[in-house]
Amino acid sequence: MTGASTTAHALARYRAEFPVFERQIYLNTCSLGALARRSRERVAAFLGEWDQRGAAAWYDVWWESLSDLRRGYAGVVGAQAEEIALHASVSTATGVLASALDYASRPKVVTTSLDFPTVTYQWLAKRPLGVQVEVIESPDGVSVPLEAFARAVDDRTALVATSHVYFTSGAVQDVRAIGDLAHAHGALCLVDGYQSVGQIPVDVRSLDVDFFTAGGLKWLLGGPGIVFLYVRREVARRLVPTTTGWFANERQFGFDSRRMDWHQDARRFEQGTPALASVYAQLGGLDLLREIGWPEIFEVTRELAADLTTLATERGLRPNVAPDPSARSAIVMIPSADPPAAVRRLAAAGIVADARPGHVRLSPFFYNLRDDYVAAIEILAGS
Repeated sequence: MTGASTTAHALARYRAEFPVFERQIYLNTCSLGALARRSRERVAAFLGEWDQRGAAAWYDVWWESLSDLRRGYAGVVGAQAEEIALHASVSTATGVLASALDYASRPKVVTTSLDFPTVTYQWLAKRPLGVQVEVIESPDGVSVPLEAFARAVDDRTALVATSHVYFTSGAVQDVRAIGDLAHAHGALCLVDGYQSVGQIPVDVRSLDVDFFTAGGLKWLLGGPGIVFLYVRREVARRLVPTTTGWFANERQFGFDSRRMDWHQDARRFEQGTPALASVYAQLGGLDLLREIGWPEIFEVTRELAADLTTLATERGLRPNVAPDPSARSAIVMIPSADPPAAVRRLAAAGIVADARPGHVRLSPFFYNLRDDYVAAIEILAGS
């Protein structure tokens, strides 16, 4: 795509679905996906139902919207709707998951220094209860070798918890191989896919993981407040959380405070009433993404990210990405001596990016054009 015009890729026509581009250049999908007109319309529809029907809407359209979203998320990752639990954040999802594990004979949880801290915090908080957290260090700040996982995982490991795509570098992990290592020792495997789902293909069956979590904030165009937790069907049936809520009870409208009748599927990992505005925003985002088509989204996003990386390299910015192009994603980390100052310079030129320790992060998506990141690279190269 190097040297291509602003309308070179086939999805450029969908840029008009995102009003942000009428005001500025948006290169920050990895922090928050741009608001689609479709999502705004769906939230407006929810507000209209709330205004016109009040709580009566729960008994048909609102309740069905939750089922629609479980099916929608399942379709994105190759799961069944019965394997999807809805949550407000990855923190609440992993909190329920963490409460379901037995650490008596398997006190160890393995994670890495490159994972988003949410992946680690649930188990660091359990250290006073005897949980042992082993954080594998990265030798290069980009990825963690499979051999390091092999050394860390043993028969005392309850869970391997790591990322599909590292937020720190955009490197794509071989999570199938990591899951195989965990299973060989009788451990379970949790993958945080918040950085991956929507920008690269994900099939939880092929990955063979036990838990997979992601949500609307980034590449799925749903905004904050809604995520999913995939729980492999066989695993869901044998784990019982001790952190829970009334949506985990299959007889929740029985309002019986004397007993807990667990759902027999992933819904036993749910907690309380979902935020319906977020549910509707996500349904709008998924509608648009399905209409565009996942293969096209993945292809265009990959090409934009590859071209951005090439351009940054040519301009001497030395992007901190995986050496193997096949292990790269649309998260492009540009080293910077003062990332917040660099982000402010971009903002002054009408370009939205983000800062991470030692880096400016650019994250193009299918709605971006080449001119977007050409402008950003020129500012970063000239600073």
